[in-house]
Amino acid sequence: MGLLANRDFRRLFSAQIVALFGTGLATVALGLLAYELAGPQAGAVLGTALTIKMVMYVVIAPIAAAYVDRLPRRLFLTVLDVVRALVVIALPFVTEIWQIYALIAVLQSASAAFTPTFQAVIPDIVPDEDDYTKALSASQVATTMESLLSPLLAAVALSLISFNWLFIGTSIGFALSAILVLSTRIPNARPSAHAGAWARIASGTRTFLRTPRLRGLMALNLAVASAGSIVVVNTVNYVRDELGGSQADVAWMLAASGGGTLVVALVLPRVLGALADRSVMLTGGLVLVAAVAVAVWMATSGVTSWPLTASVWAVIGGGMAMIITPTGRVLRSSVEPNAIPEVFAAQFSLSHLAWLVAYPIAGWVATSLGFVVAWWMLAALAVVGAVGGFALWRREPEVVRLDAEHTREAQAAEGTLIAAQCACVRPV
Repeated sequence: MGLLANRDFRRLFSAQIVALFGTGLATVALGLLAYELAGPQAGAVLGTALTIKMVMYVVIAPIAAAYVDRLPRRLFLTVLDVVRALVVIALPFVTEIWQIYALIAVLQSASAAFTPTFQAVIPDIVPDEDDYTKALSASQVATTMESLLSPLLAAVALSLISFNWLFIGTSIGFALSAILVLSTRIPNARPSAHAGAWARIASGTRTFLRTPRLRGLMALNLAVASAGSIVVVNTVNYVRDELGGSQADVAWMLAASGGGTLVVALVLPRVLGALADRSVMLTGGLVLVAAVAVAVWMATSGVTSWPLTASVWAVIGGGMAMIITPTGRVLRSSVEPNAIPEVFAAQFSLSHLAWLVAYPIAGWVATSLGFVVAWWMLAALAVVGAVGGFALWRREPEVVRLDAEHTREAQAAEGTLIAAQCACVRPV
């Protein structure tokens, strides 16, 4: 909470929260729009739209990260929010599927440029090392809360209004985010350690490839995407066609996954004070494999149970949180401070590359061959990701920092997520 005393962080963080909730509402509305236009083919439409999103993220995010220190960042972030607001406000008026694809391409191009720029701004407005760690944690908590509360808000709203109004809410959110960003004092960018733009693009990826823990993280990204794509892509058709649910039921089922994410995120700070990031994250990979295995069994045996489906969705959300929540700590402990934006951008692109593999399977394969075949394929990818995490991320000894100032800080924050971040520095 002390971070909120920082005026600029408070406004920038508020902008992130508003934009996140707008995006969450748009995700629910997009799935329902796809179902309205394509019916049983909605999974393929949504899978294609999300694949376009991942292509934009994988291609544009590292380029934006490379050039962000050459741009007026406050103006750039504001323009990106305005573009997103204008695109989303047009979605309720589409009548053809190709129009969805075109608008999503523009929307996600802006989002792909926004995220690495936002991440690069945080260390400049929160220069203290411990506060920066807290800021990363706060940003992750905001993302986690959005995954729960956006579907809940959508479910309540859909009981009163048409899903098209969710797009209106999203547009308003982006507009408010733009106003908040414009009112924030963002200093000039610090020069990168790499002079050439393409060198900066490649540096983060090279860091991943030569660092054992980050290679393991890349594998775990595949497990997250494989399980998460079932929730994101297949919930609409599974709830509407297999369970016979309504539009609001789709949102409630998505909220079940968000609920699992939130519960785990609330427990993790204390757990991470006692266990290493590696143990927690690799366990999350096993949880995701188990959850997808149950989903495969449900599809194969023809079991259509609301409580069981909600439970599987919640476990998937919890398993994803076990991997995603400590990721910022792992990234930050693996590089020097001036390389943090580059490695965060690399994680952004590489993690979305995993989603780029998983989304078409969940969308196209499930539509053409059914849930059984698609979920078997995604289960196989989840196993590859979990096993790869164990194989690539070998156990690392911990080296405890002994300086007096650090010792006092660690003792004062013992048992918290920040203490776990500060108390140990693990060799790469």
